[in-house]
Amino acid sequence: MDEIVAYLTSIPAWYLATIDESDPTQPRVRPFSFVCEDAGRLWFCTSRDKDVWRELTEHPKFELSGWKPGAFWIVLTGEADLEADASASEAVRQAGFAHMVGIGEEHESANDGRLVFFSVRAARARFCDIDGSERIVEL
Repeated sequence: MDEIVAYLTSIPAWYLATIDESDPTQPRVRPFSFVCEDAGRLWFCTSRDKDVWRELTEHPKFELSGWKPGAFWIVLTGEADLEADASASEAVRQAGFAHMVGIGEEHESANDGRLVFFSVRAARARFCDIDGSERIVEL
């Protein structure tokens, strides 16, 4: 898990894909840039007023992908654990809040009701190389 967090935090953004709740045949993708590890879980942060939250609520499966120039790329597949928000630690909340404010979002505090944290279940990361090789990490 440390390798996944280190990789994702070493690039400015990666892209998270969800299923559009109004058209389940159409995936949606957007940049994400906050991830952390706490208590053996990966944590992500978004706002309850964003499409991504509505989409994950309807269809919790997602996939993210990112690439570091000169290195391999990552594809992480899993299911958003939306109920995890209630158990997100104060450290996760503070880190997510600081990150979101740092990228220009406006939230009053780490416990702002719009700010929401989710973890991932049944996660599988693939580290892929241009030569076709890949290494799989099950979480």
